[in-house]
Amino acid sequence: MTKYISPALTVMVAAARKAGRKLIRDYGEIENLQVSMKGPADFVSSADKRTELMLIEELQRVRPGYGFLTEEHGVIEGPDRTHRFIIDPIDGTTNFLHGIPHFAISIALEREQQMVSGLVFNPITDELYVAEKGHGAYLNDKRLRVAARKELNKTLLATGIPFLGRPGHETFSAELSAAMATTTGVRRFGAASLDLAYVAAGRFDAFWERGLQPWDVAAGILLVKEAGGVVTDLNGGTDTLTGGTILATNEHLHQSVLKLLKDAGKTAKH
Repeated sequence: MTKYISPALTVMVAAARKAGRKLIRDYGEIENLQVSMKGPADFVSSADKRTELMLIEELQRVRPGYGFLTEEHGVIEGPDRTHRFIIDPIDGTTNFLHGIPHFAISIALEREQQMVSGLVFNPITDELYVAEKGHGAYLNDKRLRVAARKELNKTLLATGIPFLGRPGHETFSAELSAAMATTTGVRRFGAASLDLAYVAAGRFDAFWERGLQPWDVAAGILLVKEAGGVVTDLNGGTDTLTGGTILATNEHLHQSVLKLLKDAGKTAKH
């Protein structure tokens, strides 16, 4: 299959690369960033807000009627109600603010409630993950496929940990204990969009997390699906964008990882 890039994704890539160049400069001057508190242990920097505005302006210029769902500005209605960009300007803000080079710009395009194009871009490593519905997923120019492992005891999993002020610590601890006892390891890198991109690339065998927002996962969900993976919520259902929970893996492992997490969750409730 040859790599297909739609006109919409071309626009999204150009916007992400432009914003990424500015983020690289911000990252280099991390100590000068103005940081405000958005909530318990949930920081938002001036770079977040500036990046989001730049992305909105760039995308509005080329697709003037489209709506937006963004982390900082929320819902922005457009006259074209069938199209919407879903944006996270810096997924992994805490990593960014601590000088850890693991964060990403995430942009997805939704058409009539279906994700049709997505990108996840880490400007520091220059890794650009893109996907088009029906046309596959790519890292730069390399076609992506999820890992083919079938046995849980050979898998590497990724997750996100509920931080200060977030509920679910007890459930997470039970899930983590179960995963640690069954797999070769669990990683927590702090950027859900990149965790999903890594599943699509076969680097992680599975990723699960709770307490997520649509902008955390919209592009990553499409990446995993177009790389041949399976994405559900933690009940095994389809409410992955707005339900707040996610499990992404391959078709061989999905049921066993889901059962592992469900059984652990039941243990935590007793």
